[in-house]
Amino acid sequence: MAPSQLPDLFDPVFTLQDLSVFYGDYEAVRGVNMRIAPQEITALIGPSGCGKSTVLRCLNRMNDLILDARVAGKVTYYTEDLYGESVDPIEVRRRIGMVFQKPNPFPKSVFDNIAYGPRINGQRRGLDEIVEEALHRAALWDEVKDKLKQNALALSGGQQQRLCIARAIAVKPDVILMDEPCSALDPIATTKIEDLMQVLSRDYTIVIVTHNMQQAARVSERTAFFTAEVDERGERHGRLVEFDSTARIFSNPADKRTEGYITGRFG
Repeated sequence: MAPSQLPDLFDPVFTLQDLSVFYGDYEAVRGVNMRIAPQEITALIGPSGCGKSTVLRCLNRMNDLILDARVAGKVTYYTEDLYGESVDPIEVRRRIGMVFQKPNPFPKSVFDNIAYGPRINGQRRGLDEIVEEALHRAALWDEVKDKLKQNALALSGGQQQRLCIARAIAVKPDVILMDEPCSALDPIATTKIEDLMQVLSRDYTIVIVTHNMQQAARVSERTAFFTAEVDERGERHGRLVEFDSTARIFSNPADKRTEGYITGRFG
């Protein structure tokens, strides 16, 4: 079995087949094959510049927003080609939400941050219930229930990040993508986000990019290790080295490059 493959033990949410990503003529990521399981946390790890975030952004077509970016190969969401001509990228991003590295609440009230997505989708009734439910699910309700009219930018960094998770949940997505969601947070706030991820994975498929190997080991069921290879012209290309259960990646990796990164010998 190739290290980038997994046996057919589940119906995947995403299937990546020979995925490559280009920025102009530069191939940033080359030949990724992987299958992402439902209602689990999948972690993407590896050194800087290896394409983790680039691959993550392919899963909800965020790379469409980058000038000269293009995708080769195939990304299937359940049975549908995510890059098919009839697919609406706006609907893709509704179903596949994203939480970014730096908390990015809108300069609006806590309530209006959560209600923003439902309103954009035409929802006018039941917003109070939607906001409360999303804040409960993001483990934030008790901390902000008396601050709903206050500016969200007044919240702490950890609260802002959980607010962004609540905002993503409010439109009832199927998948939540997280790009280094704890890198700007202190250890206490990080623990709260990690605990929240594990609770949310009962209902959502979560894919997280992290530089923190301990975090990947703590929260994820499966881990993909990426590295950057340098070709004969001196250009770096992100490559998937190994994808397996997190327990196996961290205890008995199949590839020496994975072992070298996990043990700190390189990267």
